[in-house]
Amino acid sequence: MKPEIKKEGKFRFIEVGEGTPMIILHGLMGGLSNFHGVTDYFPKKGYRVLVPELPIYDMPMLKTNVKNFAKFLEKFIEFKELKDVILLGNSLGGHIGLLHTKLYPQMVKALVITGSSGLYESAMGDGYPKRGDYEFIKKKAQDVFYDPKVATKEIVDEVFETVNDRMKLVKTLAIAKSAIRHNMSKDLPKMKTPTCIIWGENDSVTPPNVAREFHELLPDSELFWIEKCGHAPMMEHPEEFNQILDAWLQKRKF
Repeated sequence: MKPEIKKEGKFRFIEVGEGTPMIILHGLMGGLSNFHGVTDYFPKKGYRVLVPELPIYDMPMLKTNVKNFAKFLEKFIEFKELKDVILLGNSLGGHIGLLHTKLYPQMVKALVITGSSGLYESAMGDGYPKRGDYEFIKKKAQDVFYDPKVATKEIVDEVFETVNDRMKLVKTLAIAKSAIRHNMSKDLPKMKTPTCIIWGENDSVTPPNVAREFHELLPDSELFWIEKCGHAPMMEHPEEFNQILDAWLQKRKF
């Protein structure tokens, strides 16, 4: 069953379960539904899972950047009166989680990143999205995954709609450029927050060497690989992703 999207104050989010707060951060082209596997599994394990809808297309153009998304996340945490949160982010969401942890280390107990930007990414591949070309968009969406069938018609339609909305496309490109500009290689060695890195061995957007670099630079990190897996492990291999994360959380007593 699909969890309902709640609206409180200026925030829209999914909230399931009770216990330790785990906040999930979606990527630039990723919706709340990308994390069904996580929202189904972790509430049964004693976690309060929250998935806020990030204001990707709602902020003024000049404020549409990674730093302001990290500040938005902090306002959400304050609004929900949370503390000692676990942040889990995919792609741009991982980058927002990293930057938030740097800015507000006292709020974050643990960080989980998968296919995260922040060091390097080729989200646009070898060219910016072509408006109106459905087959091009379909191929781009399929390239995100090891198994192209994971890119359902619903996912392709959503991306196609985004790149054919002029304002959304402009903001998408602005965010992608902001993510590239906001390289965190100098910040990571100072970040002591325990970090779980889960990566697809076949990720072509943020290739495996990016995961290794995150692991080398983050002082308290562990790196786990998922075979036959692209840029979104929690979608492509939800069971394996959940098992890796669950075991890490238990080992670290989170």
